[in-house]
Amino acid sequence: MDWRLFATTFGAVFLAEMGDKTQLATMSLTATAPSARWMIFAASALALVATSAIAVLVGDVVSKWVSPTVVRRLAGAMFLLIGLWMLLGRSESPEPSQNAVDTPSEPPT
Repeated sequence: MDWRLFATTFGAVFLAEMGDKTQLATMSLTATAPSARWMIFAASALALVATSAIAVLVGDVVSKWVSPTVVRRLAGAMFLLIGLWMLLGRSESPEPSQNAVDTPSEPPT
């Protein structure tokens, strides 16, 4: 077994998951149902295992046609683009669109 690969994978996934939507959703669910914390843990862990299995299977298929270097560069570019989109994107409360259709406040008579 390649323990260096294991540690690298664990570290990368662990750091990527810290503070993300999945962790926040799990914390929120636990806060609303603290007596079910082990059920929430089991369900969220299983969901993470399932999504990781899908990623491994897709990665295996993609690696047959695309070199690892290209995959790393594409993944890096996507992370950068998503980061820029998050930094430069619209605010949480967008202004009303100029093309929005006005709805009358009173029904026509």
